[in-house]
Amino acid sequence: MVRVRFETPMGSFDGALDQGEIATAIVQRLPIASTVMRWGDEIYFDVPVKMANTKPTREVKVGDIGYWPDGPCLCIFFGKTLASKGSEPRPASDVTILGHTDAPIELLRSVAEGAAITAERVNRTSPASRSTRQA
Repeated sequence: MVRVRFETPMGSFDGALDQGEIATAIVQRLPIASTVMRWGDEIYFDVPVKMANTKPTREVKVGDIGYWPDGPCLCIFFGKTLASKGSEPRPASDVTILGHTDAPIELLRSVAEGAAITAERVNRTSPASRSTRQA
């Protein structure tokens, strides 16, 4: 797993990405600066990686980090989306799950559409996990 930190004006949080083909391509392009888009309780943002899904699914869990090739975007799921049939997150179309974050739901909900977001690799000497909220 590769640790990634997501920085926003509302606070920062960490996640872990697997060693699969898509995640590796994204990690090789870090840091990535982009703009947040929201779709219900999903944050997504453009990434400079255009690949086909390797394990397409619409079954995601709270905290999952997915790759959506239609963007192409990185997606962070933390609650209901416009495609949800119950309380579970559901992407608009197939994604490949790349990893997970344990970021507080309140922090993720506070990240506004149009906010700047930067994804960067966490230095191996950094704490294994952290989240902060700006006052």
